[in-house]
Amino acid sequence: MREYLLVLLVAAAFTFLMTGVCRRVAVRFGAVAKVRERDVHTIPIPYFGGVAMLLGVAAATLLAVQLPWLGRHVGVQHDTYAVLAGAALICIVGVLDDLFELNALAKFAGQICAAAVVVALGVKMLWIPLPNAIISLDNVASTAVTVFFVVLCSNAVNFVDGLDGLAAGVVGIGALAFFLYSYYLASEQHLVLATTSSVITVALAGACLGFLPHNFSPAKIFMGDSGALLLGLLLATSTVSLTGQMDSEQVRDASDLIPAYLPLVLPLAILALPFLDLTLAVVRRTYAGRWWFVADKQHLHHRLLDRGHTQRTAVLVMYVWTAVISGTVVALGLLRSWWVLAIAAAVALALLVVTLWGPKLARERSSREA
Repeated sequence: MREYLLVLLVAAAFTFLMTGVCRRVAVRFGAVAKVRERDVHTIPIPYFGGVAMLLGVAAATLLAVQLPWLGRHVGVQHDTYAVLAGAALICIVGVLDDLFELNALAKFAGQICAAAVVVALGVKMLWIPLPNAIISLDNVASTAVTVFFVVLCSNAVNFVDGLDGLAAGVVGIGALAFFLYSYYLASEQHLVLATTSSVITVALAGACLGFLPHNFSPAKIFMGDSGALLLGLLLATSTVSLTGQMDSEQVRDASDLIPAYLPLVLPLAILALPFLDLTLAVVRRTYAGRWWFVADKQHLHHRLLDRGHTQRTAVLVMYVWTAVISGTVVALGLLRSWWVLAIAAAVALALLVVTLWGPKLARERSSREA
């Protein structure tokens, strides 16, 4: 665990330091987010925060493979390099979009290429759980599932990146939850505690932590597509790598299939709000007769602002939702008790009240006190 803590701190420190450098580079090359009708910011903000996070993750993971405990495991070394290769490619695609505003088809092709690189280097989904069994995937199915999952997660994070500090905080909270669960899962299944999934997620959490001081409202720099696509790929590949390094036969012989399901469910829980936002956007735009990739101003964070939340409170509300959902999934994996759901339901109900009527209740209380 001490080596994991070191990886987290290195990722946070390196990202924090490199963000200022990347900001100056973005300004010099004109990579700035101009103010558009659907945007919340009111002045141009530099991009390239994703480059700083990639450098932070790369520095931390390359350190990890040199450490005496983490680095001695061949699986960690192999999968880490594969994930970094895909991460670098998808970050480059994002940088090009931040500079030249690529069309949707070009970005989509870039995401597929990045996912294909990861698969070609040997990191892919090897099995999936069904209600009564675990089935192995052949090479074609494994490749298709992995590419689909990576592209889906990348676009989900990209959709939610609409407020200062939102995507970095949501992914950071989720990555930390994923790290804790993957570490616990390896321990419970009597597997090696050093896994690529744990290395990637703890480095990702550290990178988000190091980036947030620059990105929280009022933001001095945006992660841009180079960051949003990167975060989605890292979350997706951490799941894929975990299934590759976890013995499906050992899970099959377990008393229940919860350990098999949760590595696949947890990323969906972490990205529950982005996935919901993505689904609603596709339905909304299709119903209106527009392409699903044509931007609008009706995302979840826009709706929170319309209800009276400030940028900061809207972001904090979505942080808490992410923590509640991912924390509930982790707690179910750890405790497997009905009261976890009962507590989660009570917390979710209270949070729903704050989400929908919090600003109104605050205004009414202020008027009474006045």
